[in-house]
Amino acid sequence: MDPTKAATTVAAEDAAQTRRDSLTIIDNRTGKRYEIPIQHGTIRAMDLRQIKVDEADFGLMSYDPAFTNTASCKSRITYIDGEKGILRYRGYPIEELAERSTYLETAYLLIHGELPTKAQLDDWTYHITHHTFIHESIKKFLDGFHYDAHPMGMLVSTVAALSTFYEDAKDIFNPESRRKQTYRLIGKMPTLAAFSYRHSIGMPYVYPDNDLSYTGNFLNMLFKTTELKYKPNPALERALDVLFILHADHEQNCSANAMRSVGSSHVDPYSATAAATAALYGPLHGGANEAVLRMLEDIGSVNNVPAYIKRVKGGEKRLMGFGHRIYKNYDPRARIIKEIAYQVFDVMGRNPLLDIALEVERIALEDEYFVTRKLYPNVDFYTGLIYQSMGFPTTMFPVLFAIPRTSGWIAQWEEMLLDPEQKIARPRQVYLGYDQRSYIPIEHRGG
Repeated sequence: MDPTKAATTVAAEDAAQTRRDSLTIIDNRTGKRYEIPIQHGTIRAMDLRQIKVDEADFGLMSYDPAFTNTASCKSRITYIDGEKGILRYRGYPIEELAERSTYLETAYLLIHGELPTKAQLDDWTYHITHHTFIHESIKKFLDGFHYDAHPMGMLVSTVAALSTFYEDAKDIFNPESRRKQTYRLIGKMPTLAAFSYRHSIGMPYVYPDNDLSYTGNFLNMLFKTTELKYKPNPALERALDVLFILHADHEQNCSANAMRSVGSSHVDPYSATAAATAALYGPLHGGANEAVLRMLEDIGSVNNVPAYIKRVKGGEKRLMGFGHRIYKNYDPRARIIKEIAYQVFDVMGRNPLLDIALEVERIALEDEYFVTRKLYPNVDFYTGLIYQSMGFPTTMFPVLFAIPRTSGWIAQWEEMLLDPEQKIARPRQVYLGYDQRSYIPIEHRGG
């Protein structure tokens, strides 16, 4: 082939590919045409700014309340396909991790990007285990809370307080400092959570036992009474470990977004984690499983389920624990948790609310009203039943969420910090208020 013709063909093919990987916008206000590049199924919002009516115009912006269709980052941590019900950490299916991994191994995977070797896992476990103790002054800080203070409120406050104990945490671009704060945060979170719980029920604090596993030690700090050496039930210890794996990360949810947004100001990781924990405190995020329990208690018995479902369809009630912003299929975590529930009930006895939950699930999965709306059980539907059966009060439910999510928050924070494209978070607004007005002295203002 003639080299000139070959070059022309290649150029034409490149131009055609460019057109395929772009979005053509015609501004009907001006008749102008714009080619906006498409990459990874997205366009850059800043590319819209060139679309103007005249030079004095600020330029076009996108309007997306609650970020329902806006990607704020590029991430390699967690993948979700809500239509197919897929959840993967660093490419590994959640089902495999729940069956074969441990929480600390999964936490290592999330933060470092790869599963550890045995030597790496031993080193990782050692450092986290030996950072479980907290400064004695934190105990005095906890003692200042009222006896009926919510454990989650205490957790938010004490995590933030850690920033005043570790000045080196401000050195966020020092990899060694970040590593040390990671050990501290993952190690101390269960201790802070357990101490908050013990304070809320008027029981003395129980110090960490470094001979126990991560979840075994947590159970020790929660429930030890007069034993010289607390021995956690292996079934409950493993059940909690699996629950921690399932809750470790979930892409760009409200609390992860808070961690990234606050962290983008280059604040220390304890302050950013406190912000993420505060986001998790909300009933629409970390408190959803408590709402499921309240719904089941409200239903009262299996015989009342059909009538309750009818009220849900009539708009009088909400079906808690069903549906998800991301999942339009059965939440993969819910399948695993349902199996864990039975393992816990074998040890602790069958939760009397289980039969109601099973009947609600059966009817909802068969009813066209819920099927067409893609309302399937989510992760919160069975977790509340498990935690209640294990002896946790409902106030501890969001705390139990925050402990494992800490590893995901750290992974999200570090990825944001090292991304050269990220800047301090500062969304735009659509201003609809008054134009300029002149100040009116108070004596001249009308009623």
